[in-house]
Amino acid sequence: MDRRERLILACAAIAGIFLLVQLGALAFVELTPDGLQETEDGGNPTLSLALVVAMLGMTVVMLVALRYGGQSVLRGFILLASVYISFFALDVLVPSLFTPAVGGQTVPVLALAGAIGIGVALYVYPEWYVLDTAGVVMGVGAAGLFGVNFGILPTVVLLSVLAVYDAISVYGTEHMLTLASGVMEMRVPVVLVVPLSLSYSFLDTDPPDAVESDADVTGEPASGADSGDLATSDGGRESTTDDTGDEPTDSVDPVSGGADGTDGSDGGPDTEHRELTAAELDALGPDGIADLDPERVAALDSSVLESVDETTREALGEASPDRDAMFIGLGDAIMPTVLVASAAFYVETDPVVSAFGIPATLPALTAMVGTLTGLVALLWLVTRGRAHAGLPLLNGGAIAGYLLGAIASGLTLAEALDLTGIL
Repeated sequence: MDRRERLILACAAIAGIFLLVQLGALAFVELTPDGLQETEDGGNPTLSLALVVAMLGMTVVMLVALRYGGQSVLRGFILLASVYISFFALDVLVPSLFTPAVGGQTVPVLALAGAIGIGVALYVYPEWYVLDTAGVVMGVGAAGLFGVNFGILPTVVLLSVLAVYDAISVYGTEHMLTLASGVMEMRVPVVLVVPLSLSYSFLDTDPPDAVESDADVTGEPASGADSGDLATSDGGRESTTDDTGDEPTDSVDPVSGGADGTDGSDGGPDTEHRELTAAELDALGPDGIADLDPERVAALDSSVLESVDETTREALGEASPDRDAMFIGLGDAIMPTVLVASAAFYVETDPVVSAFGIPATLPALTAMVGTLTGLVALLWLVTRGRAHAGLPLLNGGAIAGYLLGAIASGLTLAEALDLTGIL
């Protein structure tokens, strides 16, 4: 199986994980008891602003902890949060086959044992499939809990604000880079890992270059886990220039080093470190690319990767270091799914459709489709050569899909956004 086929399979696996979280959230909403709805006014848009402030505060706390050696405390907190959120998900979804009474209260033994088992597995052996399993359960619990407590308006406000913030934190301030690198090293379920090879081990792999250079991989909400920008592990690219600060020109031979076939020793560009152009890479061919320093390949800018021909791009993929997995932040799966759950819980429209046997309103179903459409676009961008902020496409797709479904169900735009009591 060549790299392209492995990438397609990994992308399909990521889409499958998203679908599991979405279907689990729909089931959570269908089965959830009334006691899990903690907010008295789920339509209050200030709920979303309060949550954003809390997320920003958690981000600051995590950055401070990483900077001043608090990784162990932070990891312990995230693992406890994982157990807590998993318990809520399992308590709703797992049948209550054995619920003995303790102190007059029934104890959901299976859900409690499952949540504790997830926590122990994450602590003892946080391999990629353990992280992914925990991530799906946590994603269902977090999206379901937010969905039944946040009405449509605060959910749309929340997703819009987080999409803007995600873009700023990745393409602007880039402060998520430090956070992403730190949490990857802690091996905690704030990131979903999809390997590109059967031999891949997350435990034996250093954090990917995408985290350390040009793009963030995790992100923000979910248990202190973030929006999560997606990257392949051959990840982000950094543009480089020659020692003089000038952009390299096509006249420099990539193999011999100097212009016009010279060795580059007479004051020419530092061809051992400067970035190669698309024309030079195409001229090298697969064999020449295989002889390049892998770190030099990893430093190529995404614009160069998009300009080379298909054969060259495949050769560059094979020559890139740490190319054995794709990563996506758990928050990328959770946040758009909050709208799916909210639409299923708060919006009462006809027709009610079935999503793999789970009843859902049309707006909830189209929000799912919109999220998956945004995911396809995101994965396409990522496989072109660099990481990207995930929430702008994912949240945008979810909101657009929801609105289309709501209008198709006969709601006005004001009704779809729950603005009738405000306007």
